[in-house]
Amino acid sequence: MVAPLGKVRLHRRAFPGVPVVPPLEGAYNVNAYVEANRMPNERLEVVEGDITQLAVDAIVNAANSSLLGGGGVDGAIHRAAGPELLAECRTLGGCPAGEARLTRGYRLPARFVIHTVGPVWHGGDAGEDEVLARCYRSALTLAQQHGCESVAFPAISTGAYGFPRARAAQIAVAEVGKFLAEHVLPRRVLLVCFGPVAYSVIKEALDATRGQGCPSILPY
Repeated sequence: MVAPLGKVRLHRRAFPGVPVVPPLEGAYNVNAYVEANRMPNERLEVVEGDITQLAVDAIVNAANSSLLGGGGVDGAIHRAAGPELLAECRTLGGCPAGEARLTRGYRLPARFVIHTVGPVWHGGDAGEDEVLARCYRSALTLAQQHGCESVAFPAISTGAYGFPRARAAQIAVAEVGKFLAEHVLPRRVLLVCFGPVAYSVIKEALDATRGQGCPSILPY
């Protein structure tokens, strides 16, 4: 069962000196909150909430190689999209780790679902870092090829696949940052965290890259 949407937090990547407006207390709409807290030219954001509720062009699914649904965010996306998503996934013939496939979003607010298969953690010496990096590159490339202006990612491989959260967050921030520095599309990328612990890990990774200096993200 998918937990109800909690408070949404937004971390400003492109404007580190600008304070974040805290979320409103009580009932609210996640998309309205994100839009209300945007600034011109902002391209990389971190959101705490439910990825299935985001009205973006594409959400990324942390899928298994069969693409036929599973637990965690994979199961949540399939439930929210309806049985039509599974029917289309059956036509794709699976997906190897590090690659991505695109389907329609069906009953989701998102137009598309980009399914990518992350690595299972085997201790860090089996090429897991590169496979995870390819997940982000493959998904962003598909989004660009299909004209997606906004894309939302979950924390790929950090659930049942056991990839350490902090290490995965560093890879996610680095790969998305490099892609946005070199491409106009997508115009917005959201890193979606389900819960405050995941949010804190991503925020720490962002703060670390800001201190080290990272690629300048192209404005739009």
